[in-house]
Amino acid sequence: MTEPAVCFKEVSFSYGNQCALEGVDFDIEVGDFVSFIGPNGGGKTTLLKLILGLLQPDSGVVQVFGQGPSTVRGRVGYMPQRPRFDPLFPVSVFEVVLMGCLRSGSEWGGYGASDKDRGRKALSEVGLDEERKRPFGSLSGGQQQRALIARALVSEPEILLLDEPTANLDVHVEGELYELLERINQRMTIVLVSHDLGFVARSVRTVVCVNQKVRVHPTTEQITADAVREIYGEDIRMVRHDVDFGHDHSHD
Repeated sequence: MTEPAVCFKEVSFSYGNQCALEGVDFDIEVGDFVSFIGPNGGGKTTLLKLILGLLQPDSGVVQVFGQGPSTVRGRVGYMPQRPRFDPLFPVSVFEVVLMGCLRSGSEWGGYGASDKDRGRKALSEVGLDEERKRPFGSLSGGQQQRALIARALVSEPEILLLDEPTANLDVHVEGELYELLERINQRMTIVLVSHDLGFVARSVRTVVCVNQKVRVHPTTEQITADAVREIYGEDIRMVRHDVDFGHDHSHD
């Protein structure tokens, strides 16, 4: 039996006295395309940080490819919520992408030929090879997200984690970004945090509903209006991109 890409076994985590996750128990299979959904503060980003080994559970076990997360961090690419780059800071798109190579052991302050080859390959994959010399700050929001995905891909990971990759993007640019992610998913496991329920229904295969506790749904199951309200604890817009959640049109 193939080892899961990620395994949580009865994991709990708190920030001081504030419980973030309680009794979390689920697997992510190799090759899956997973979305964590849930309210702000529900624990979605905490799950990502546990997978990365940036946080340690208070109880329970997190494994990535059957090992402790910190021992396999080089096999995991991570795109955080979009960092604030000073638009006047003179860093090129290619230099931003190469930042993903810093843990590869290249000499201090420099990048080897193999790093640069991987950087060019990653930029080509995200459709930015012709933009590599441009200042990062001059790119559109969608192009910046693609460059940051390339930065996560340059280390040639086996899992790609993305935290809110479509925040502040318009629907057309968002659609192009998800087409890119679907292509990348053909060769690696993808886990993303998203509030975009339309995309979740259209493209993701597994939904992990996070609000301190966790429930897992394949997207072949209908995600009903009542189920989403239970996850988020409030009414939210139920229909987006012509995708119908539970045939509830009261929040259009």
